[in-house]
This record gives sequence, C-alpha cells and structure tokens, in this order.
Amino acid sequence: MSWRRARSSLAVIVTATVVVAGMVAWRWTHNHPPYGPEALAITSSLSLVSYPEAQAALGGKTHPPLVSDERDQLVLGRVTWQPPPEPLDGGYFAVFVIDKRSNRKPGDFAVSAPQEAVSLGSAGVENRIVERYAWLRGAGDVKVGDNEWRSNGNRLGVYDETASPLTFVALFPYVADAARKPTVATAPVGMSDLLLALVYLGPDGQVYWAQRLQG
Repeated sequence: MSWRRARSSLAVIVTATVVVAGMVAWRWTHNHPPYGPEALAITSSLSLVSYPEAQAALGGKTHPPLVSDERDQLVLGRVTWQPPPEPLDGGYFAVFVIDKRSNRKPGDFAVSAPQEAVSLGSAGVENRIVERYAWLRGAGDVKVGDNEWRSNGNRLGVYDETASPLTFVALFPYVADAARKPTVATAPVGMSDLLLALVYLGPDGQVYWAQRLQG
C-alpha cells in the first residue's frame, strides 16, 4: 500500500470516528435532563373528598366532574413545585394518577389551572415511560391485539412551568354492571390503591425522569 493510500484510509477512519463520537455526544445531550426532580422541591397530596369539598378546592371558575351515582368517588390532588432552572421549551410535565390494582387511570378530571397550561389526554410517546419505569405500567396504553392498543384513561399534561400549585379533582365512577369491562379507573378505590407520579418529558418525547409522589 502506498503512503498516499494509507494516509487516505487513515483520514477516513478518523472522520468516521469523529462522526460516531459526535453522534454519541449528541444522543447523550439530547436525552440528558436539564435538571432533576430535586430542583423542583415537589410536594403533593391526595385525598377522597365530597362534591362540595371538591368545588371549594377548585374555586368558583371550575366545577368538579359530574357525579351521577352516590357510589362515585372524587379524589382531590395537589402538586406543587418551585420554578425550574430552565423553561419547558416544548417539553411538558405529565401528572399520572393510577389505580395500582388495575393499572388504569381516571377518565375525567377538573383542574384549577388555565386551559392553555394544562391538557387532559394521553400521547403515544408516553408508552416509553413504561419501558424505563416498571412501577409506572399504568402510564402507557393497553395492548388488546397484535397491532391494537387501547387507552386506559387520561393524565394531565402541564405545558407551563408556572402552573404550580396544580389542583385537580379526578372522577372514579362506580360501574354497576359486573359484566362490563371498564377502560378507566373505577370506584370503589382507597388511598392505598392510588399512585401519583410526575414525569418530565422533553420536546421530542424524551423521558427525562419520573418521580413517585404518592403510593
């Protein structure tokens, strides 16, 4: 092999090494959280409440979910955090309330925060949470077929880091028909059955971290 050819081959190897190193560095930076949960000094609470108690906690502008059966239950939750070191910038906090017995989430919430700051629903990227945190199995969808997935309730997506303190009321409806298979968390439920968690997801669906708050 001539010196010129050897030098060309060496240049290719060096370039490839630099590219690979750059990709590894980008991937680490891309998936590395800008801060951990300890930076937020998170506090939280969950409690079973009556409809009047739920209304008082939410204030006059928001009403609790409609209770249609005396056996329906309302759970009041509060999550508070201090201003984070950096803005969310396209990322979001996901607040999960999960019935650990069934790994289902409530279907209906009322929230005291502005509508543009908090959303109710789910996202496909949140299935990644389950892959990383086994204790958050209820965060993702439920597989019901080879290529079919079904939502098992909703979570609260917080897109404004200033939405603290966040006060919410979740409905756990009573299902009278024993043959009916509910797709959301239902009554009766006790406080020991519930898991409350806060998850930080990045703008590209990166699962930065998950923090167990209750349960």
